[in-house]
Amino acid sequence: MKIAFYTLGCKVNQYETQAVAELFKENGFEIVDFDSKADVYVINTCTVTNISDRKSRQAIKKAKKLSPQSIVVVMGCYPQVYLQEVEKIEDVDIIIGTKDRQRIVDYVRQYLEDKKKIVAIDGEYKREAFEELKISEFNEHSRAFIKIEEGCDQFCSYCIIPYARGAVRSRGLKSIEEEVRRLVQKGYKEFVITGINISAYGKDLDGKVTLIDVIERVNEIEGVKRIRLSSLEPVIMNDEFIERLLGFDKLCHHLHLSLQSGSDKILKLMNRHYTTAQYQGIVDRIREKWEDVAFTTDIIVGFPGETEEDFNATLEFVQKIGFSRIHVFRFSPKRGTKAYEMPNQVDSKEKERRSKIMKEVAANLAYQFHKKFVGNWLEVLIEQDSDFDGYYEGYSGNYIRTLVRKSHMIVPGEIYKVKITQAYEQYVKGEIIQ
Repeated sequence: MKIAFYTLGCKVNQYETQAVAELFKENGFEIVDFDSKADVYVINTCTVTNISDRKSRQAIKKAKKLSPQSIVVVMGCYPQVYLQEVEKIEDVDIIIGTKDRQRIVDYVRQYLEDKKKIVAIDGEYKREAFEELKISEFNEHSRAFIKIEEGCDQFCSYCIIPYARGAVRSRGLKSIEEEVRRLVQKGYKEFVITGINISAYGKDLDGKVTLIDVIERVNEIEGVKRIRLSSLEPVIMNDEFIERLLGFDKLCHHLHLSLQSGSDKILKLMNRHYTTAQYQGIVDRIREKWEDVAFTTDIIVGFPGETEEDFNATLEFVQKIGFSRIHVFRFSPKRGTKAYEMPNQVDSKEKERRSKIMKEVAANLAYQFHKKFVGNWLEVLIEQDSDFDGYYEGYSGNYIRTLVRKSHMIVPGEIYKVKITQAYEQYVKGEIIQ
């Protein structure tokens, strides 16, 4: 039978889709492109914003249109939180949440036998243990994601994810190490440590191990060339954590340090547990040792109660930090979160205006960061053909998209020294140093 996959959302979803695809492959299914005619379509959904909900519904409709007799499986965060909404969609045959994905092949076989709609959702927030979903290869040829943790207990006032993913559950160190070693054997050089909230890793393990222990273990594995971290929470960055973090030779000089707002008032309303002064202190300490470090972050504009003064404070703060990249989001009220009911909601046109201004500032910051490296060299993992004709592209350790001219001497999947010759807002160009 032919099966196709469609993934929305985060790196964790990408990891889980890959793991589920391997389960089907092991059971004799042929994986085809989502735009092709298939017997089974699996849509791994996201529900971070209302837009992602809409995209999930569009993917479901597209699947049935491509192949009306197919089995449509909807899994992930959207049905986990809004089950009744998904159940009303006629085109859905199997509904799975964010648990028991290991049984997905059995659910498809069961549906083939009795043709009855299957709903497999566990609504409990606190769950027993991390669900092992192992992978042996990844769609990307040179970078692999390693999921180390599931769930979140932050309960930020704007975020639905704790309700979608449940409490924190951590993966065992041995299992993490085995997966990394397996992927090293497949030729992967860079490993992205990811999860729903990796900063909380180990909370459910009586504090015996933490995220820093995971990084240390992966750093020791022969064949690992780079370690990259997904989003970090500022609250984890105490003196001991920073001191150990700066000592890992394979760790990329790129940290995605979650901010959300540069206004202390708004941070408090968001239920974020740090101040801008604490955030600044973390950045300053890391820059003392890593001069080339790239700090990336997320910013939400138009949060309920955000005045012009608050917005301007955020604009000033992001420029003071000098982020290399900012993901800008307009506040999207999600049913089930505290922020959904908050007073002083910001008008949609005003949110659009603030988003445009913030993106302009972010673009300038990116260009200024890139420009600093012109005339210097960076180590770049060449990954693939670029959209720019005649070029390969890849990323430096500090997450700068780098283009180099194609040559028979260059092998995608390898790391090269590249002298940077030109800087742009979205990327830089350079030459391989022989």
